[in-house]
Amino acid sequence: MMAQETMIDSRPQGGAFRPSPGDPRGATLAETHAPSERGDRTGDRSDDSGRSSERAAERRVLVIEDEPDIRDLLSYNLQSGGFQVKTADTGTRGLALFETFGPDVILLDLMLPDVPGTEVCRRIRARTSGAQPAIIILTAKGEEIDRVVGFEVGADDYVVKPFSVRELLLRVNAVLRGRSAIAGASAQTRQSGTGTTASTATGEPTRKKYTVGPLRVDVDGHYVFVKQNEIHVSAIEMRLLVYLISHRGRVRSREDLLEDVWGYKPGVSTRTVDTHVKRLRDKLGPAGGLIETVRGTGYRLADSYPVLVEGEG
Repeated sequence: MMAQETMIDSRPQGGAFRPSPGDPRGATLAETHAPSERGDRTGDRSDDSGRSSERAAERRVLVIEDEPDIRDLLSYNLQSGGFQVKTADTGTRGLALFETFGPDVILLDLMLPDVPGTEVCRRIRARTSGAQPAIIILTAKGEEIDRVVGFEVGADDYVVKPFSVRELLLRVNAVLRGRSAIAGASAQTRQSGTGTTASTATGEPTRKKYTVGPLRVDVDGHYVFVKQNEIHVSAIEMRLLVYLISHRGRVRSREDLLEDVWGYKPGVSTRTVDTHVKRLRDKLGPAGGLIETVRGTGYRLADSYPVLVEGEG
C-alpha cells in the first residue's frame, strides 16, 4: 500500500488515514491527515494558528469528484486547513453549487457520471458575469493530449491521479495567495476612487495598467474593462491578453503563444490558442476586434490605437 503523503488512493475504507506500520513519516502524516480527537473541522476547530486559519476560512473550494473516497479525503484535508468546502458527485450538481457557493477554486474531475468535466469547465468559462474561479483538473488520464484538452477548455492547472494530497493543497494555496494579492489591490482602488491607487501617495509602486482604445487592463488588480464595463476573465485569458498587448502590432505564431503563454514545449499540436482567442474575443465584445487573425500564421493586437501604460518604469 502506498503512503498517504505520496498517493491519494491509499486511504483505508471506512476510516481516516493511518500511516503504514514502520513509515518514518507516520507522525507527520497523522498530524496532517488523521481526524483530531478535539474535532478540528471547519466551524468547531480550535487552532493555534489563529488569524491564519481565519483568513483561510474566508476562501472557498468546490470539489467536483464522483469517487467518494477521494471526495471525502479532499474535503477533510481542505476543511482541516480552514477552508470552506462544498462537494458534488456529478457535473450537474457541481454547476449548481458553482452558482450558489461562489468558489475561489474548483477541483474538477474529468470523468464524471453525467456531464464530462471538460464540459463543466467550458460552461464555467463561458459565463461572463461574476468572478472566475481557478480550475484545477483532477484525472487519471496523464497523456499530453489529455492535459492539452484540459487547458483548451480553460483549466488553470492539471493534476494526474494518483497524486500527493500535500502537493495538491500547495497548488490550491498558491492560487489563493495570488487571489488575496489581487483582492488587496482591488480594495485600494475602490477606496481611492480614481484610476491611480491610494498606495501611490505612500510611496508604493503604481499598479500596472494598459489602455488600448476602448480596452483598459489593470494587470495587478486582474481587472479588464471595455467602455467602463467590467469583463471577467480567467488567469490564462489575462496572460494571453497582456502578452498580445505587450507585442502590439507584431504577429505572434501559435507556437510562440503556446510556449510563452502556456509554457508548452515546441512541437505540440493543439487548438488551445484558437479556442482561448475565440473565447476572449467573445468576452471583450466591441473590443474583441482588436485581436486580429493573421491567416496561416497566428494572431496580433491591432495597432489602430496606441498603448497607454501606467505603472511601469
